[in-house]
Amino acid sequence: MQVKDKVCVVTGAAGGIGEALARAYAEAGARGVVVADLRTTRERLASVAGDIDGLAVTADVGLEEDIKALVAAAEAKYGPVDIFFSNAGLSRKGQETASDADWDVSWRVHVMSHVFAARALVPGMLARGSGYLLNTASAAGLLASLNSMPYGVTKNAAVALAEHLAIQYGDRGIRVSVLCPQSVQTGMTTPGPSAARVDGVMQPAEVARIVIEAMEEERFLIILSHPQVQEYMERKASNRDRWLAGMRRLRDRIYGAPSSA
Repeated sequence: MQVKDKVCVVTGAAGGIGEALARAYAEAGARGVVVADLRTTRERLASVAGDIDGLAVTADVGLEEDIKALVAAAEAKYGPVDIFFSNAGLSRKGQETASDADWDVSWRVHVMSHVFAARALVPGMLARGSGYLLNTASAAGLLASLNSMPYGVTKNAAVALAEHLAIQYGDRGIRVSVLCPQSVQTGMTTPGPSAARVDGVMQPAEVARIVIEAMEEERFLIILSHPQVQEYMERKASNRDRWLAGMRRLRDRIYGAPSSA
């Protein structure tokens, strides 16, 4: 799909990948770009919208009523939404002992936000025979997250959800892509050891460029500049036990071997 003359909505757009892609959509000639993020980012979000002559809408993507309001605001300003980039994300460290609250917010932001967007948009896109749902997951959604079980599990679910959407609607005019980068320099990038950074750190603008190209080709799986991810996926698929052993070795190398109970 070409972005020119399309109405685009981007969540998590006050910085990082979301901001970069909102700017890229505007530069590519979008008819309208709506940027959304939490109320705490209101000033930064308004600045991004002002730079691209777009519309800023505050929203918590973990709440269905906020997604509905976001879509309604976009349609009131520009007309039907052609492209919805469901990009907002967060990180909560820990394993199975992470708090219920951390598990819940990870599930709502990384999975249910995409469900809420599909509920709001799919009927209209089917009626028009056209639309694009682009969901951010992570390389962790294809592989694993070593220092955050809530993140890795919910990002895996995000990939599966995108697959279901593509199966159900891919031959009915709705294109679906899932964005699965390794480390990108964003507000979620923190100091300290990180398995995600073993193959380098991308800049958001480069991510945006690759996403625009991938959307033009309507590729489902967007594995960014880290070609190693494809190799890791193939290893995982070919021999799951060997891959798990390798991930344990990587865990020990990056974070140190776990202490004995």
